[in-house]
Amino acid sequence: MRIKREDCFCITVDIQEKLLPVMHEPQVLLEQSTKLLKGMRVLGIPIAVIEQYPKGLGRTVEPITTLLGDLQKYIEKQAFSIAAEPEIQEILKEIQKKTLILLGIETHICLLQSVLDLQKQGYQCVLPVDTLSSRKVLDRDVALTRIQKAGAILTTTESLLLELLESSAKPEFKEISKLVK
Repeated sequence: MRIKREDCFCITVDIQEKLLPVMHEPQVLLEQSTKLLKGMRVLGIPIAVIEQYPKGLGRTVEPITTLLGDLQKYIEKQAFSIAAEPEIQEILKEIQKKTLILLGIETHICLLQSVLDLQKQGYQCVLPVDTLSSRKVLDRDVALTRIQKAGAILTTTESLLLELLESSAKPEFKEISKLVK
């Protein structure tokens, strides 16, 4: 299945102040997530930012909030699955996009449960694996196996951005090319 930008909505899950530092390779996660989100902005793909109990876990980390500025909507959740939150369900109905690009932490908890629920609801989930992390590599890897078996598409940031771009003749090519180099 080809991923088309006009069908996509991007959701950042729990990349928060108290969670990020304890993830496996947090700098790689942050670098790739920032690259992906910059690409989403260049390609005009809407973005939502989800936060797990920010009162206790802190807000979304600074590089991401600065990058997104006023373009993002912050949504607080307490359930692990983003699909369990009524506000998120309302946004998904409103935007009417069937392809959801998900990135964030932790892969084996919030992302896994979200993907299982969203796929069941008829959404196609796309996960750039270089924008996902857990505290333990084994937890992340086992979750990615389950996620893929549930029908989600695993990819990388570079591959996804260039697939969404489709052609070097597109006006956004120079900006996307700079991001992936």
